[in-house]
Amino acid sequence: MIVDSGNEWCRITVDGTDYKIQEPKDFSSKWFSHKFKGPGLRYEVAVSIIGGDIVHTNGPFPCGSWPDMRIFRSELIHKLDVFEMIEADRGYAGEPRKVRKPMDYRSEEDRTAKKRARARHETVNNRFKQFGILRNTYRHSLEDHQKVFRAIVVLTQLAIRNGEVMFAVEYS
Repeated sequence: MIVDSGNEWCRITVDGTDYKIQEPKDFSSKWFSHKFKGPGLRYEVAVSIIGGDIVHTNGPFPCGSWPDMRIFRSELIHKLDVFEMIEADRGYAGEPRKVRKPMDYRSEEDRTAKKRARARHETVNNRFKQFGILRNTYRHSLEDHQKVFRAIVVLTQLAIRNGEVMFAVEYS
């Protein structure tokens, strides 16, 4: 589907990323992540399209009861400028004035740029999972998960700033 309202512009890609946790003592489907068919915590991460920096995180949220769009609507949508939009995957349906999804492109060049920006974002998410504590099932206090995640975000951002730069994205 080709969309061209003439006024949309994006500065960030946004995506949810899930992390496995040990099943909480009180079983609930609110923890269920469809990504790995088990309990998990989800974070929202935003990456600058221009520079590749990590510019926003939000979470943690129980995977089963907090889909990507609900997390987006809880905070980030309120921080966007009037005509600003985000680049996101199909999990962000329902806000056409704020979200450009993969099928919302104006040309083949635009489609390619959007795909490359989302791929770079996945690279950032994968860098978080290079740390064993986020790659493996988290078996510690859930209250501490956010501290661990934020520390890894800071370390990842420092690595980006100090030579482990992200690949370039030509986006307009």
